[in-house]
Amino acid sequence: MQYNAYMKARYQYRIYPTTNQQVELAKLFGCCRVVWNDALVLVKAVPKGKQWPSNAELQKLCITQAKKTEARSWLSEVSNIPLQQSIQDLGVAFKNFFDYRKGKREGRRIGFPRFKKKMSRQSARFRKGGFSIKAEKVYLAKVGDMQTKWSRPLPSEPSSVTVIKDCAGRYFLSFVVEVEPTEAEPKNQGVGIDLGLETLATLSTGEKVKARDTSDLDLKIRKGKRKLARAVKGSKRRESLRVAVARMEAKQRDIRRDCNQKLATRLVRENSVVVLEDLNVSGMVKNRTLARTISRAGWRQLRTLCEAKAKMINEREVRVISRWEPTSQYCSCCGYRWGKLDLSIRSVLCLNCGTEHDRDKNASKNIKAAGHADSNRQALSSVRPQSGAVACLPTQQEAI
Repeated sequence: MQYNAYMKARYQYRIYPTTNQQVELAKLFGCCRVVWNDALVLVKAVPKGKQWPSNAELQKLCITQAKKTEARSWLSEVSNIPLQQSIQDLGVAFKNFFDYRKGKREGRRIGFPRFKKKMSRQSARFRKGGFSIKAEKVYLAKVGDMQTKWSRPLPSEPSSVTVIKDCAGRYFLSFVVEVEPTEAEPKNQGVGIDLGLETLATLSTGEKVKARDTSDLDLKIRKGKRKLARAVKGSKRRESLRVAVARMEAKQRDIRRDCNQKLATRLVRENSVVVLEDLNVSGMVKNRTLARTISRAGWRQLRTLCEAKAKMINEREVRVISRWEPTSQYCSCCGYRWGKLDLSIRSVLCLNCGTEHDRDKNASKNIKAAGHADSNRQALSSVRPQSGAVACLPTQQEAI
């Protein structure tokens, strides 16, 4: 297996702009948003069958010529680099959309680019020439030196920086840097992971990792949203409620991401191979009883973090088995298949070998075995012994 000498990564830091800098950033975000929306309007106005304007033509129409008009003269008050980058980002969005339509891009569905809104997450990207780092302060063109909370040093010189304002009113700087994969000796050859709700992850080693409880915060968020729905639109009270709810949601997201970050880091460092299931989350959230809990479990986020961290350490691999693999339907010791189990059954006794299994631990061991199977080997479900008789005995029933 060959590894890249360098790879790109993002390093994000919290910043605390002054009042004047917040005003300048608000202008910058607004200009980038207007340029994006104006360019999208021009593209949508092109008749069917005609060629769309290129990025260079959109920059000329939406930036250069727009600055000469009275309606868009204020575009000259901000740096030109983020405005040009906004047009390029729109071009990338179109490319991703058509690549997905043609089958060249895998993963989640990529929709047609949409208009940017003022109340959503705001961002502006600076390339080299539009920013500099001096004396632990980041200078942004026509904004000034930003007070940055350096939580960790940058591994190399950044190629670009994105200034971000989230819905909770917090400001961040996101740097794109090149990092070199590190060397680390794994403690284990591999581990299988069974993801759940009450227990976030059950490892094939027998360890169970529980997510941090945010139920109290969830109740506050739901109460705040009910108040927000009753507030008068356009009022100051509604805006203050919106910010308060956004801050609570941001806190909940930070707790979940922190938990997943630490778990993913430990799994990748200690194991040479991490095996996960390809869960159908979009289908699971159709269950109205568990939709909110499943959405906030962060299963996909944990998988993404594991895959990203595996690229940063040599000789690490993340494998994903099919969602149709019957990992909870057979014994991990003898391979005897007993069939489907009700979700309320959390412990089973194999009548073939007499081993009592915890449902999640047994599934995690089967996930690990499926991940380590050879590529030319048939699916485990086809080689396991089949039986029409009852092959397990429930010994404990718990509500999930």
